[in-house]
Amino acid sequence: MNTLPAVTRPPAKAGDSEKITINLGFIDLGQIDLLVAETFYANRTDFIRTAIRNQLATHSDALKQAVARKLLVLGLQHFGAADLEATRAAGQKLQIRVLGLASIGHEVTPELALATIDSITVLGSLQASSAVKAALAGRIH
Repeated sequence: MNTLPAVTRPPAKAGDSEKITINLGFIDLGQIDLLVAETFYANRTDFIRTAIRNQLATHSDALKQAVARKLLVLGLQHFGAADLEATRAAGQKLQIRVLGLASIGHEVTPELALATIDSITVLGSLQASSAVKAALAGRIH
C-alpha cells in the first residue's frame, strides 16, 4: 500500500489544523463509541482521523496522479511580503495552486497581493488577512 510522502501530513499542532463538522447516523456513532469504550481508539476524533488517513492511503495513487495533473504544490506554501515584492520586481504574477495550506503573511497589503497574485486555487485551507482575502475574492477559486 502506497502512502503520500510524510511531508504532506506533519503532526498537527494548535493552529495547524482546521475544524470540520460531520453528521453521523446514530448506529455509526454508537459503533464508534463502542470501539472507543473497548479502547481500540482514544476518542471519537482519533477514530475519525484514523479512518480518514486509511481512506487517503487507499486512494494515494489517484491523489498523486491528480496532484501531478493539476500542477498542485503539495503541503504548505507561504508567501510573505518579501516574496511578493520580488515577484513584482520581476514583473511577474503568481498563479498559486496548493493542496494543503496556502498562507499569505499578515504583513502583505491588499495592494501588494492584487499586484502580484493572478489566481489562487487551494484544496485545503487558505490563511490570509481578511483584507487580503477580500481584495483577492474574485481571484480565489
